[in-house]
Amino acid sequence: MKKYIIILFLITSIVPTFAQDSHKAFDSGEWFKFRIHYGLFTASYATLEIKKEQLNGRPVHHIIGTGKSSGFLSVFFKVEDYYETYIDIDRVKPYRFIRKINEGGHTKNIEINFDHNENKALVFNKKYNTKKSYPIQSDVQDMMSSFYYLRNNINTSSLKKGDEQYVNMFFDNESYRFKLKFLGREVIKTKMGKIACLKFRPYVQADRVFKEEESMTVWVSDDDNRMPVRIKADILVGSIKADLDAFKGLKHPFKIIVD
Repeated sequence: MKKYIIILFLITSIVPTFAQDSHKAFDSGEWFKFRIHYGLFTASYATLEIKKEQLNGRPVHHIIGTGKSSGFLSVFFKVEDYYETYIDIDRVKPYRFIRKINEGGHTKNIEINFDHNENKALVFNKKYNTKKSYPIQSDVQDMMSSFYYLRNNINTSSLKKGDEQYVNMFFDNESYRFKLKFLGREVIKTKMGKIACLKFRPYVQADRVFKEEESMTVWVSDDDNRMPVRIKADILVGSIKADLDAFKGLKHPFKIIVD
């Protein structure tokens, strides 16, 4: 059942960047809903929402992500995931990250506060009431902020098949580099219609969930919104998919391909 643990990880940590520019791909009011399914069965739903707020006197985008099991799955394997990040509106860097999850009885309750002046992350494990400081890199992102930071920094005009990029992330209590490869452009069918997408291969750790490093594929809309449309992961007992199910509050027009 650990395959369901990747509900929000799939959505929030694998959107790529290749060249920085001044593009703004999102704004407050944006909302996404994703259907997570295993074969023909809906396993869960996940949402992402942006609110404009203030944190310690500075304007921020407060982003909230939730994931919850549904249907028959919820009877014998309960999933309730709750994520938050507070990011700088202009520079899109994280100030605070919250992860509160219950996945089949496996629970975590962690708050991370980022000090970019000192290049440190203070990790508060609320489950065990412990605090510890870790060194971070100056360009670090958390699991959720990376999604929005990278959406703002993709330059589609320069993408070439086979291009690779590394992104620095801090998650729970660990820094790591995330590798992505551009696979090309593809038009995919969705419940909304046909959507032109950019296709990427994020490299994941082969373990008891994923078959191998190249087990995951992500499709991102090839427009100014750069939103995730579909994610597919081959796991040890089949494959799991996350499909965009509903959305609102996009900053830019959304285009459907008409035959």
